[in-house]
Amino acid sequence: MSAEATSPGARSRRRGRTSIDLRRLGKAALLGPASRDRLPDAIGHVADAHRAHHPDADLLVLGKAYVLAEMSHRGQFRKSGEPYITHPLAVTLILAELGAETTTLTASLLHDTVEDTDVTLDQVRAEFGDEVCYLVDGVTKLEKVDYGAAAEPETFRKMLVATGNDVRVMSIKLADRLHNMRTLGVMRPEKQERIAKVTHDVLIPLAERLGVQALKTELEDLVFAILQPQEYERTRTVIADRATAGPGLDPVAGDVRRTLREADITAEVVIRPRHFLSVHRARLKRGEMRGTDFGRLLVLVGEDADCYAVLGELHTCFTPVISEFKDFIAAPKYNLYQSLHTAVAGPGGAVVEVLIRTHQMHKVAEAGVVALGNPYAPVDGAEPADGERADPTRPGWLSRLLEWQESATDPDTFWTTLRADLAQDREISVFLADGGMLGLPAGATCVDAAYAQYGDGAHGCIGARVNGRLATLSTVLVDGDTVQLLLAHSPVQEPRNGPDGAGEGSTASTGSTGDIEGAEDTRDPAHSQPQDAAPGPSPEWLDHARTPAARIAIAGWLAANPESLKVAAAPPRTPGAVTAGRRGVANVVVDVPEATVRLAGCCTPVPPDAVTGFTVRGGAVTVHRAECPAVGRMTALGRPPVAVSWGDEAECRVTLYAESFGRPRLLADLTEAIATAGAAIVSANVEPPSEQRVRHTYTLQLPDAAGLPGLMRAMRDVPGVFDVRRAQHEPAP
Repeated sequence: MSAEATSPGARSRRRGRTSIDLRRLGKAALLGPASRDRLPDAIGHVADAHRAHHPDADLLVLGKAYVLAEMSHRGQFRKSGEPYITHPLAVTLILAELGAETTTLTASLLHDTVEDTDVTLDQVRAEFGDEVCYLVDGVTKLEKVDYGAAAEPETFRKMLVATGNDVRVMSIKLADRLHNMRTLGVMRPEKQERIAKVTHDVLIPLAERLGVQALKTELEDLVFAILQPQEYERTRTVIADRATAGPGLDPVAGDVRRTLREADITAEVVIRPRHFLSVHRARLKRGEMRGTDFGRLLVLVGEDADCYAVLGELHTCFTPVISEFKDFIAAPKYNLYQSLHTAVAGPGGAVVEVLIRTHQMHKVAEAGVVALGNPYAPVDGAEPADGERADPTRPGWLSRLLEWQESATDPDTFWTTLRADLAQDREISVFLADGGMLGLPAGATCVDAAYAQYGDGAHGCIGARVNGRLATLSTVLVDGDTVQLLLAHSPVQEPRNGPDGAGEGSTASTGSTGDIEGAEDTRDPAHSQPQDAAPGPSPEWLDHARTPAARIAIAGWLAANPESLKVAAAPPRTPGAVTAGRRGVANVVVDVPEATVRLAGCCTPVPPDAVTGFTVRGGAVTVHRAECPAVGRMTALGRPPVAVSWGDEAECRVTLYAESFGRPRLLADLTEAIATAGAAIVSANVEPPSEQRVRHTYTLQLPDAAGLPGLMRAMRDVPGVFDVRRAQHEPAP
């Protein structure tokens, strides 16, 4: 029952209530003044609207449903004093005018019978079939006596789950809310405001997602009037005084009709006034309103190709505003909307917005999923191949909603998350490296893509590549991006554009902040992680997650693994200095007799690098690679270089930096790769994760400098490592 329905003297509902004989009631009503082949007069206007869209529709079932609804609601009145049957009739008329098919209208007439009368779902099923029963059940509210304060969120959860099987459930709910909003004036102001807020936060976004613009725009105006009464009155005054705003759209519409007629393009050009909220937004955006700002031109044609022909003529004969052009025919919006949007300069330089679409596109733009008729009817009498219903609207947002709501068992969490989810009013499509595609809300990041693709398996995500290049998990994706998610338990796959999509030395990366196993010798114990610990998200991931599925999964993992919070909260330690160690003079020949020779830790020269030396305090000679930045600084200070050459020994010592995503056992895998290459580790340092990236510093003793390139390749091949390079700059103190 709507918020306005009352039932004077009605007894309270009980589970053990007596059932009524629907057949007897229906027969008695049909034997009244109207003959069997005529509909009751009260539903005649619904029948006329329905036949306008479906000339061959069987109307007898509508008459049967009306008789049941009228008999069962008899004695109930709305708060306005009208008989309650006027409500289901009004809701059904709204849907009939949008072009809903007979099954939807039948369920609409009965949508409050199970909730507010003694009619049961079993009786509806017996009289009208499973489909009508399902739709009626989908919009039937849960009782407060059973659910208390959770009744409203759980009712919406129930309706959304039912919508996942049949989008017609939400169509009926939207029409139901529209009629209730139209007659909300008899309610107390505080109740009007509460209902308007729920309509604004939940029902209007759902109408937008289902493409039912005709319902959405009227709901927006009704909510606008309740929640912002002063702005609404100001806007109404502006609209009433628009004659003073200068010439309207009529002259431009005439010019467009003449232009298309001369181009031999058959088209209907109409002026579509903006609704109240649209005028309010335009006024805020543009300031002073011109006559052309109060509406748009709508051009309707017969075929898709005609849309582009009209566009070409308009851009040829008028001055186009190129920044306003959008092609939603080639790339339809996620709610089925198709149209060309453009703008041209009108009289006096005023901007005139123009919408170009076919008649069928216009029908879908206004009615959305309602215009599909029965989207689940068999094609040519054949059932779907798999025996399951396939939603032709393919609403990715609905699939995501149905997935995350299963994890949001708490009604408050569900209700809050639902409102936040529906507040994101645009969608993007991103492509997966394996050829798949993900639909995500605008503003989604790599974190959201990971959970959309892998679910809870995304806990092990250690990084991502976007369009072939390494990217942070916080990277915001845009429509058309290609994303490859990297998991800790999978080898790092190479991108399609080469062996290293980011190139050597790339530092754009991120991953799990799970610490690296085996680093206990150089890091605070609070940062260590056992070898068998599973990788998982860090609290920072919540800052990057935009989808409810990702946020719920991350929060659940963090709650189940409180030790991860301690790891994240531990203060970073200043990395220790990298020590190159002392080298004997046997492999380096210098022109300073008896001098102590040291290989510079800033560039770690090895044979056959070109080298030079400089005398430092104590008479020691420090050897640098010729291209080391320190050489330029020493020369600028006037220090004379010392001639240096390599000796006969092949053994050398080198310092390498390895950049990686954090994951368990990474240090063990790296040290194994180093040992396999025949190098000995002189010293190692692993810095605390920074933005989910880990830096390793190794000083290694190699038996032969010629093995250095192979060693670096072996280290890069370790899963999770994306860059290995020799020390190039002086380490931070």
